[in-house]
Amino acid sequence: MLSEQAVPVVRATLPAVGGALDRITERFYGRLFAAHLELLRDLFNRGNQANGEQRQALAGSTAAFATALLEHPDRRPDAMLARIAHKHASLGVTSEQYKVVHEHLFAAIVEVLGEAVTPEVARAWDEVYWLMANALIAVEARLHQEAGVAEGQVWRSMEIAERREETADTVSFVLRPADGGPAVAFRPGQYASVRVALPDGARQISQYSLSCAPGRPQWRITVKRVDGDPAGEVSSWLHAHAREGDAVEVSAPFGDLVLPEGDGPLLLASAGIGSTPMPAMLDHLAATGSTRPGVVAHADRAPASPAHAAELRHLVDALPQGTLHLWYEEPGDSGARPGRANVSVLDLPAGTTPYLCGPLPFLRAVRGDLLGRGVAAADIHYEVFGPDL
Repeated sequence: MLSEQAVPVVRATLPAVGGALDRITERFYGRLFAAHLELLRDLFNRGNQANGEQRQALAGSTAAFATALLEHPDRRPDAMLARIAHKHASLGVTSEQYKVVHEHLFAAIVEVLGEAVTPEVARAWDEVYWLMANALIAVEARLHQEAGVAEGQVWRSMEIAERREETADTVSFVLRPADGGPAVAFRPGQYASVRVALPDGARQISQYSLSCAPGRPQWRITVKRVDGDPAGEVSSWLHAHAREGDAVEVSAPFGDLVLPEGDGPLLLASAGIGSTPMPAMLDHLAATGSTRPGVVAHADRAPASPAHAAELRHLVDALPQGTLHLWYEEPGDSGARPGRANVSVLDLPAGTTPYLCGPLPFLRAVRGDLLGRGVAAADIHYEVFGPDL
């Protein structure tokens, strides 16, 4: 927790710092990449830098952490920290890099706020930073230990055993370890990072859900081509170049959107490519003979849009208490509901634990519907592809 001396200073300066965080983070990343271009080339996602989402995520998490220290001094925002720590671990972030971030972040704060950053203010916000950084370092160390990998040494060479065209813009890759050993076990709902070498020499990274059942000798990832400006560099490269027999660098599995133990009812709600963690969860439930109630809801553009649509139906049918609900913006004669997902119309058993995955507007809308139905915010779990805004 914050020291007694820092609390009133952070409370008094939080509005000013929070209001300037967008400018601070823009200046921070400019300084950081000027000094360490290799971080932009080989660690940070250049698309998220170009569209500003990484800056928004950093500003939001910093403000949220500082606010939490003031409003709830007796506990940490562990859900937020866990999500960030899993992402950092999957990228190979090291504890030493937090010192580099500290140097350039605080230089950016001084440049933006000027004389308002007195020694007292600097000490107080230094506390905020290191409370957050050290908490993340501790969580990431535990994640590395659980994964059986050293800090920063999360990468393993895997071979593409099979490439499957799922839809017009989605392809699946079945991966096996290049050394001939078994694929590392993972928990249903987790993801892995894929690192590829691009024509300009950069090694860019993106995360993909493991869309197969845990415990199998091979992994499967499902990759949607991300068009637009900026386009997804990793997804575009995989679609254009990755073929059977090729080797790719893949991280150990990470991610905190995993099924809980027990027999309580579940809501698995997804939209678009956000459906990819759901086959792993459903396959695990079916393989373990689970009888827990499972409501599966998916929204997409049209019946031909979802990847693994037939597999999803088969897995839901395999659950004694599984039900599937579909929404398509262009439903045709599929029997699905028209428009966007609306979980307020679903019959959810008492005590349902929701798991959400999809684009940000979908997550916000469904989370709002669930809160309106009285579901506690702490019980709503979600995964967002990209920076968490």
